[in-house]
Amino acid sequence: MKIINPAVNYWLLENQKGTITAVDPVGGGCIHQALFIRTESGESYFLKQNQAAPADMFLSEEEGLNALRVPGGPVVPKVFLAGKSYLLLEDLQPAGRCKDFWQIYGRQLAEIHLNHHPQFGFKEDNYIGFNPQKNTWMDNGIDFFRENRLRPQIDLAGNRSLLDTEDLKALENLLQKLPQIIPPQPASLIHGDLWSGNLITDHHGRPALIDPAVHYGWAEADLAMTDLFGRYPDEFFRAYEEVNPLESFYRSRFPLYNLYHLLNHLNLFGTGYLSRVRLTLKNLS
Repeated sequence: MKIINPAVNYWLLENQKGTITAVDPVGGGCIHQALFIRTESGESYFLKQNQAAPADMFLSEEEGLNALRVPGGPVVPKVFLAGKSYLLLEDLQPAGRCKDFWQIYGRQLAEIHLNHHPQFGFKEDNYIGFNPQKNTWMDNGIDFFRENRLRPQIDLAGNRSLLDTEDLKALENLLQKLPQIIPPQPASLIHGDLWSGNLITDHHGRPALIDPAVHYGWAEADLAMTDLFGRYPDEFFRAYEEVNPLESFYRSRFPLYNLYHLLNHLNLFGTGYLSRVRLTLKNLS
């Protein structure tokens, strides 16, 4: 049986769940050990653990999950226990997608995005993958995206020699052009890491969101990542806009927003993502 953090075992016993009777590893995670655990009470839980995680990583994830739990929004797993190296969550027992899944999800995600804030940012910094994500409050969305999203990733990649002089020059030119490309938009509560793996289902097949990088940012930027590794169907976007209409030509701005995620992947996984970064820069120049 996998080694379980003692704090998790203690919580289970203190809450009359009994000892752990089964542990099943979950595939797909590249950062943390992910496990389904079952206890003597017959209840099951989802556990993430990582002894090498930054001290606040799982606590930040707890904050993000709690923030996403809004009326009319998608299912978000309950957090039972969070610590430096572990996060114990509700086991949603994912089932096949329900009828009208994409339409339901489109409207539910729009409900999250309708939660606005007068500033861009979040009450604390958090993480995008294993990299820190800066959430210092700013009044202007352009400044926030430039200084708290793109520039930290550019600096990190430059310091690691993952970008050459021409790349850095092209990126700096792009940073100066942001006000001409991106229209004014409110600061919306967003998931922040909406690749397909972070959209699952609960036991009824309803849409559920996990692994957030929550902050108040542009709704368009949240939607953009749905186009980065695959693509959501048109019925999702139609349903979304029934609740939260988007600015004209919003899809044309997706590559710019996704540059943040491509740079993050470059920093996380190496030069395999460099060609996509350069292609994006070429198309935006």
